[in-house]
Amino acid sequence: MNAVEIPPSVTLEKEMPGDFAVWLFIMAELSVFALLFILYAITRARFPDMFSEGQANININAGLGNTLALLTSSYFVVAAQQALLRNLPKRTVLNIVLALLSGCVYLTIKGYEYLHVAELGFGLSSNDFYFFYFGLTAFHMFHVILGMLVLIVLAVKVAKGSYHAERMNEFESGACYWHMVDLLWLILFPLIYVLHG
Repeated sequence: MNAVEIPPSVTLEKEMPGDFAVWLFIMAELSVFALLFILYAITRARFPDMFSEGQANININAGLGNTLALLTSSYFVVAAQQALLRNLPKRTVLNIVLALLSGCVYLTIKGYEYLHVAELGFGLSSNDFYFFYFGLTAFHMFHVILGMLVLIVLAVKVAKGSYHAERMNEFESGACYWHMVDLLWLILFPLIYVLHG
């Protein structure tokens, strides 16, 4: 059987979106969170009753609302990137603004959620569950805020004409960071709000 020859014009390599340095940063961030998730799982295995009682005091609907807000924001970031590929700067900026509004919904829900748990009398130092609950979700929220700042910078640069279909490497880097933030929440949500026992 003869080997199939690939024409020289066809390339099998697919470029990674964004800058390699940003991917290194993303991998470092994911590694930190992975370590925290492992520590959470170990501590939960040692104190299952404490963690079950703690989960009963947090609002799963708030966690679900946060999930929907972040997934919606990622949809708009993808839509922004598609608009940029078609050299539609106004539509790109509009989608980024919608992504930012979705991020604001997340922050608002998270604020009410923290307030509710605090009103029940629980804080970071109450026990190991609340240490991880506040620690992990606040650390993630910091990344959401940082991601929103990145999106603002991207929107401003698109509006100024800095990015277009032929020059969007930096835009892709920012989009990849935002998707990382969403990915982390998709792990955090079931880990803290859903999984029991």
